[in-house]
Amino acid sequence: MSAPAVPVFVSAAELADLLDDDRDDVRLLEVHREPDGTSPDGPAGHLPGAVAVDLVTELARTDAPPIQGRRPLPRVDELQRAARRWGLRNDSTVVVYDDRSGLVAARAWWVLRWAGLERVSILDGGLRAWTAAGRPTGALAEHVSPGDVTLRGGALPELDTDGAAALAARHLLIDARAEDAFRAGHIPQARNISSSSALGPDGTLRDAAELRARYGLAASDAPVPGMSCGGGVAGAFGVAVLAHLGSTAPLYVGSFSAWSADPDRPVATGAEPSIVEERR
Repeated sequence: MSAPAVPVFVSAAELADLLDDDRDDVRLLEVHREPDGTSPDGPAGHLPGAVAVDLVTELARTDAPPIQGRRPLPRVDELQRAARRWGLRNDSTVVVYDDRSGLVAARAWWVLRWAGLERVSILDGGLRAWTAAGRPTGALAEHVSPGDVTLRGGALPELDTDGAAALAARHLLIDARAEDAFRAGHIPQARNISSSSALGPDGTLRDAAELRARYGLAASDAPVPGMSCGGGVAGAFGVAVLAHLGSTAPLYVGSFSAWSADPDRPVATGAEPSIVEERR
């Protein structure tokens, strides 16, 4: 019998209950975007026993040409070696988090789900929500028993550059970056819905009905958009939000960093309708 599905997002209370069960299959991954693992405005501390994961070197390739984008997917064999270092097994229940309300950790959620792991969740609100709930912080794991997880690729849908262009032409490509980055340059006809706008004042997800309206999914027959951003991080969070709402959205992993590296691709600026610069 297969293990039951897990939610895309878990609350601090739900995670605490999971940890209180003292299950040996639960693994906590703390995703770092900065080299020292902290952000200037994030809370201090760690979930006790979590394993640090580096977004740049472990959740992306660093040796790819610019046309593949800022953070192309890691090679499956290298990702598998990293995941085993983190202690992941095929039956692991993984919870990823960060100190930015999950906006960075979603990259780990997407990469691991893409690689075939099904039991992966994001801590809603991240470390800030955990500490706001009065939960204890502690040290990262000093030693982790190696895991034996077997990974593959292609378990989540992706968009290549042509696919992203086709969706954008139908106004079905969402750019999940902040508005100022979008205005500075984006894929023509993409729509801007910042992933941070999916969060409420406390840094946790907004109500599901509000999210459906925000992403144009209030109607049951609404088409599911594709997601992009600058380098495959904010867009991954957007995919996670739509998965939380029951919709499977493809991710343009290369995003605008890949698009803008191709001189044959036009770039739009400002809000839509945009000024398009042909760069041939």
